[in-house]
Amino acid sequence: MATTVTAKGQVTIPKPVRDLLGIVPGSKVDFRRAADGSIVVVRADKKQAVSRFAKLRGQAGKGLSTDAIMALTRGET
Repeated sequence: MATTVTAKGQVTIPKPVRDLLGIVPGSKVDFRRAADGSIVVVRADKKQAVSRFAKLRGQAGKGLSTDAIMALTRGET
């Protein structure tokens, strides 16, 4: 992904990169030089980006018993 540097030396971090790193307005980022000389952008606040699976993870409350769920699955109700 390419982006353009403004006259003030600013760049816009592409949305897919922001989403991947969990960068939102107000987030701090750090630029680090990797061993191969490339520059890596990382979150400076050490917060882990929430995975797409974690967003879907939940906890089931009280509800149907296993037997009731199996009966529904089998069409026995």
